[in-house]
Amino acid sequence: NKSMLNWRWQALWWHIFFLLWSTIDGQTRYSIPEELERGSLVGNLAKDLGLGLSDIFERKLRVASEAGKQYFSVDAGKGELVVNDRIDREALCGQSASCVLPLQVDVNDNSPSFLKSEHIIEIAESTVLGVRFPLESAEDPDVGSNGLKTYTLSKDECFTLKVKEIENGRKIPELVLNKSLDREKKATHNLFLTAMDGGNPVKSGTSKIIVNVLDINDNVPLFENTLYKVSVQENSANGSFVLTTKANDIDEGPNGEIEYSLGIHTPSSVISLFHIDPFTGEIFLKNQLDHESQSSYRIDISAKDKGFPKMEGHCSVQVDVLDVNDNAPEIIMTSKPSSVPEDSRSGTVVALISARDLDSGDNGKVTLQLPKGSPFTLKPSFSNNYELLTSAPLDRESFSEYNIEITATDSGSPSLSSKKPSYNVYLKENGVPGSILYSVSASDLDSGENAKISYSILDSKVQDVSVSSYVYINSDNGSIYSMHSFDYEKLKVFQIQVQAKDQGSPSLSSNATVHVFILDQNDNAPAVIYPSSAAMGSLSHQRMPRSAKAGHLVTKVTAVDADSGHNAWISYKVSEATDASLFTVNLYTGEVRTKRAVSEQDDSSQRLLIEIKDDGEPVQSATVTVSILLEDGLHEPILDLRQKAFEPSKKTGRITLYLILSLASISVLSLVTFLILAVKCIRNSRSSASCCTRQSDFDDYKNPNRNLQLQLNTDGPIKYVEVLGGDMLSQSQSFRSCMSPMSEYSDFTLIKPSSTTDFKEVISVLDASLPDSTWTFESQQVSREIIMCLSILPFISIRI
Repeated sequence: NKSMLNWRWQALWWHIFFLLWSTIDGQTRYSIPEELERGSLVGNLAKDLGLGLSDIFERKLRVASEAGKQYFSVDAGKGELVVNDRIDREALCGQSASCVLPLQVDVNDNSPSFLKSEHIIEIAESTVLGVRFPLESAEDPDVGSNGLKTYTLSKDECFTLKVKEIENGRKIPELVLNKSLDREKKATHNLFLTAMDGGNPVKSGTSKIIVNVLDINDNVPLFENTLYKVSVQENSANGSFVLTTKANDIDEGPNGEIEYSLGIHTPSSVISLFHIDPFTGEIFLKNQLDHESQSSYRIDISAKDKGFPKMEGHCSVQVDVLDVNDNAPEIIMTSKPSSVPEDSRSGTVVALISARDLDSGDNGKVTLQLPKGSPFTLKPSFSNNYELLTSAPLDRESFSEYNIEITATDSGSPSLSSKKPSYNVYLKENGVPGSILYSVSASDLDSGENAKISYSILDSKVQDVSVSSYVYINSDNGSIYSMHSFDYEKLKVFQIQVQAKDQGSPSLSSNATVHVFILDQNDNAPAVIYPSSAAMGSLSHQRMPRSAKAGHLVTKVTAVDADSGHNAWISYKVSEATDASLFTVNLYTGEVRTKRAVSEQDDSSQRLLIEIKDDGEPVQSATVTVSILLEDGLHEPILDLRQKAFEPSKKTGRITLYLILSLASISVLSLVTFLILAVKCIRNSRSSASCCTRQSDFDDYKNPNRNLQLQLNTDGPIKYVEVLGGDMLSQSQSFRSCMSPMSEYSDFTLIKPSSTTDFKEVISVLDASLPDSTWTFESQQVSREIIMCLSILPFISIRI
C-alpha cells in the first residue's frame, strides 16, 4: 500500500506540476504538485519577468488568482513566487485531466492621471439645485485591479460627486450642485477630484476643479451711513464742497457699478441748491444758502447699480445751515407817530416801535438807541417792542417838529446796524399829479465815491398795487413826487420805504420810512339812503292818518357822506313845504314829524322838499322830495303793533313764565356771587388797605400821562368820534347802540364788547388825517369803551 501511495504521488507530480519555463503568447507557466507546504518555491518570478529586486519593490509586484483565494505570493526580498496557501487539485479542478490555475501578475507602476491638472467651471449663482456638471475622467494604464477604480471629491457644502458608468464599464465623474451659490459670500470654490486605482497600496491622481460663481444683480447698494449730518455756513460760496456719501455694492461688474443722484421726490428748492457727483457721491453747493429762509435741509440720496434689473439704495443727508451776521436789524413802526401837545407831561407815548433781526442767536439780539440830547426816550415793553416816550418838556415855538432817528444795532461779530428816521407827510386829496410830496436827505461820513448817495424806493404793496405806481423818487436829491391824484375815500394812508445807498465797494445802505397821510377834502355831497325810492331819484310817497297828533313820526330821511370829519357832518332842514306850519324835520336825525295836529282844512296832499347839507368847506348838499297823503280812517301801524304785542296768548304767557324763572335764577346766582366776593373782601382787608381797589388803580389816577384825545373818525359811511387816553395797551370793552331809522322811541341796546386785539388794531391804524381837528384833555382812567347812537352823529365812540 505504501509503495502504491508513493507511485500515485509521483504520477501526480509528473502529471500536474511539471516545472517548465516557457513563454507562450506572453505567458509564464509553472508546474507544481499539489499539497506543497506553505512557503514552497514555485519559481523566481523576478528573473523570469526580467525585473530587478528594486523594480519589484518600487512597482509593487503582486499576483492574484481568479479562484478568489490567494494561493501564491511574491517574496519582495528575493523576487520568488512561493506557495501562500494549501493547494487541493480536486477542489480546484475536480476530475479534469488538466488543472491550470491562472495567476495574474500585476505590476502597479502607474497612477491614475488627468489630462489637465486644473479644470475651470463657471456656474451662475442663480443656478437651481440638482444640476450636474460632467468632469474630466482620469486614465490609468494599469490593468486589472491596479486600474482605475473610483473617484472622490474634497469636502464642500455646495457640491457633491456622482460617478456615472457608461459602456465598457467606463466611469465618468459628475459635479452636483447641492446648495444654492452666493457669489458675495464665496466667489470661487476650489475642489479636488481624486481618481484611485485598485492596487495595494492604492495609487491616485488629482485634478483641481475651480468653480467660479457668476454674479447676478441680487444685492442692493448700501450706504456706509443711513443718515449723514453736516453743518455749512450760509455764506459759503457756490460750488463749495459739502459732504461725501459712500455706497457699496458687493455685486461685481455692472451689477456693482454705482451711480449717485438726488432722490426722485427731492423738492425743486433743494435741487436748486445742491448737486451730487454721480460717480463719487460728493455733494456741492449750487447756489447761495440763507439761514433765515431755511435753517436745515433733509436731502434724499439714491445709489443705483447698472445691473438688470437695477437695484437702488437710499440714505439721507441733513445739512444744517449755520447763521452768519448778514442781516442788519430792522425797525418797524407798530403805530404811526402822533402829534403831541407841547404841554404834554414827560412819559407821554408818542409811538409804538418794534425791532427785529432775521439772524439768530447773538446775531439777532437788537438794541435801540436815540440821538443824544433828544427829548425822547425808548421804554422796552415786551418781545422787542418799545414805547417812544417824551422825556423832557416840549416847546412848539422852539421845535415844531422832530425827525427822530432811531439806531438799531445787533450783537453779532462784526455787529450790523441800521437807522430808522420816520417822516410824516400830509397830502390833500385831489392834488395835481407830479407834485412834490417830500424830500428825504441822507448823509455819509465817508468821502469820494464812498460818500456819493443815490436814493430809491423799495418795492412794497399798497392795496395790492406796487408803491412805484403811486410815487417816484429823484435818485440824486431824494425828492418824492406823486404819480397821480389821490382820493381819500379810496386811500387814507400808505408808507414809502426809501433806501439811500452809497457808491462804495461793498455798497452800504440805510432805509427810512415816509408815512403819507391823505387829507380829506369836501368833494362828496351827501347821498340819501332812505327812503330808498328817493335815493334812486324818484319821489318818496308816505301816508299818514288825519287823526295824527302833534309829534307824529311821518318818516325819517337818512343820508351819508363819503367824506370825513366836518366834511361828513350832515344836517337836515325843510327847504319848501305845501304847509310849513304842519311839518318839521329834525336838524340832526332827519326825522319828519308833525308840528301840530292835522285839521280838516289841511290839504290831503302835502309835499316837502328837504335839503341835506354837510359841514364842509365849500358846503355840499342834496335834496329829497317827500309826498305825504293824508287819509281818513288810517290806523297808525306802530300803535297796532303795540296793541298786538300786548295781547295775551298762551304762548306769550308761557314765554313770560320762562323769562321770569330765568331772571329769578340769575338774580339768585348773582346774590350768591356777591356774598362770596364780600367774604373774600373782608378776609383780604385784614392784610391790605382795600380789597376793592388795587394800588395800580391809584397809580393810574395819579399818573399825569393819562390823557384823553377826542378825535373825529369818518371811515366810510359810519361817522364816530374817538376819545383816546389811558394805557394804550389796557383792555377796553365796546358797547354799540343802534336805532331803526323808523323808530319813534330811543330804545338803547348793548351789543358785543370789543376785544383788546381790536383796540390795538385801532391804535395801529389811528386816523391822523385831521391833525388840526384833534382835542386833548386830561381825564381820569376810564375802563370801558362805549359807542352810542346819538342824535348829533349816527355813532359816537369813546375809546380809552
